[in-house]
Amino acid sequence: MDSFIVAALALCSLTAPAYGDKGTSKARSCSDIRQFYSGKGFSLDVVPVSEISGEHLRICPQGYTCCTSDMEDNLAILSRREMEGLLKEAGRALQTSLTGQYKAFDGYFLELLNHSAVSLQDMFTSTWGSLYSQNAQVFSDLYMELRHYYRGSNINLEEVLNDFWAKLLEKLFYQANKQYYIGEDYLECVSKQIETLRPFGDSPRELKMRVTRTFVAARSFVQGLVVSGEVVRKVSQVQLSQECMRAMMKMTYCPHCRGMASARPCANYCSNVMKGCLANQADLNTEWRHLAETMIQVAHNFEGPYGVDVVVLSLPYRISEAMFTMMENIETINNKLFQKCGDLRDGGTSSTGVDDIMKRGKITVEDKLGPSSSKLSKLVSDVTVRLRNMQPYWVSLPNDLCSDRIATGTGAEDKCWNGINRARYLPEVMGDGLASQINNPEVDIDITKPDMIIRQQIMQLKIMTHRLKNALNGNDVDFQDTSDDVSGSGSGMCADDMCSRGPRLVVPITERPKHYPHPPENGRAVKASAKQNLPCVTVYLLSLLILLLRR
Repeated sequence: MDSFIVAALALCSLTAPAYGDKGTSKARSCSDIRQFYSGKGFSLDVVPVSEISGEHLRICPQGYTCCTSDMEDNLAILSRREMEGLLKEAGRALQTSLTGQYKAFDGYFLELLNHSAVSLQDMFTSTWGSLYSQNAQVFSDLYMELRHYYRGSNINLEEVLNDFWAKLLEKLFYQANKQYYIGEDYLECVSKQIETLRPFGDSPRELKMRVTRTFVAARSFVQGLVVSGEVVRKVSQVQLSQECMRAMMKMTYCPHCRGMASARPCANYCSNVMKGCLANQADLNTEWRHLAETMIQVAHNFEGPYGVDVVVLSLPYRISEAMFTMMENIETINNKLFQKCGDLRDGGTSSTGVDDIMKRGKITVEDKLGPSSSKLSKLVSDVTVRLRNMQPYWVSLPNDLCSDRIATGTGAEDKCWNGINRARYLPEVMGDGLASQINNPEVDIDITKPDMIIRQQIMQLKIMTHRLKNALNGNDVDFQDTSDDVSGSGSGMCADDMCSRGPRLVVPITERPKHYPHPPENGRAVKASAKQNLPCVTVYLLSLLILLLRR
């Protein structure tokens, strides 16, 4: 009997440390989290001095903890704010890249257009003399309209070119027949004959084809860069959900509450959290890739014999060539016009000045491309690299955001934070996109309710891709003012603080977290401690009673 009592006491002494209530021994200090919590800008009034029981926790494992409910709520809101800051920072980096490409191409194209206009003025002054100087407005109006079109104005480019040739026909006919009195009505009749008369030969048709294809492509391309930047900005400002906030809190700050401040998330655990939080963003991937690929195709068409630099810089030569064609055939053209519009009566000046020009012969005004072509090649090469690099942005974002926070090194898979403790993370990694998150173990998502802001941006990507595909075929598109439906601010490249729509409200936690099938280990220990200590105490008291009775 004595041996039974001794054995029972020995068993009790061995099991007491394993199952005893931690509250009977000295609780661990919360000094580390007090320092951490204060460093985040929070008051220490709610922070315990030593660990407390964690039944009140709604996100973190409910073992012994240094976090109160208020601390958990504050850290949850902080985790969401920090993640939204990281998303904006990543978005700004991509916006900066797109802005750089936009400025480079936009600056180059406008430089080409300005250079072409200056060349025409210089060369036409020496070639056409007073005939040009007296009608310079016709040419300056053409370049002004081309700039407005490129900048996105609602202008029909074919009508601009048709009007230019019609006005030029009127001016040249007037200059070539200054010995006659020519009224406005007669000139209007002259301009209406341009289609049947074809005074400029094939130049108007060829120029229309080249200019239209070039300017439609250039305008669509820069607009694509603007729209891309706006999509990134708007999507990067989408507020993360309550479910994501809880998941971020559990992954980021629950280790601090458990006294495991140095524990870093398991790689697959972080991936599931990020893929769940950014599920809607990942759905941009398909249309984002389509847009980037189409822009690359458009950019490659900027080079070659009909590239933007060749077309823009050769405008003075093409126009001058057309003018010489008309003047060489002015007698035949006059006869046909007299038949259509009636004879003219004398009453003008004696000299037209055209004969002197024709005697001098044609003067070639074709621009030498030289370094411009090599500069364009570099621009196309740079933008192609940038566009290819940005294609996987939305699906690689979760891994990019995880790369700096996950546990690495020897034994990392077994010693990382898995949301419950330091141990291996067992669930599989989810796929990309909203539909793939139906069984995400970390973020509770209703896959039937996509984010509407992001869906709108997906539609904008589709619209822009359609416009670019039209541009590839040389087809003009109805370019609406995109300040409302696409580019928001109109620039697409504004800084985050300038584009903000005002402060956002931070919504406190109002829902209880979902219950996991496997409760935290420490939670089980806390709840079981009283029951497990009772048999040991009972054995100890019975043993003492038996010894007393035997005496």
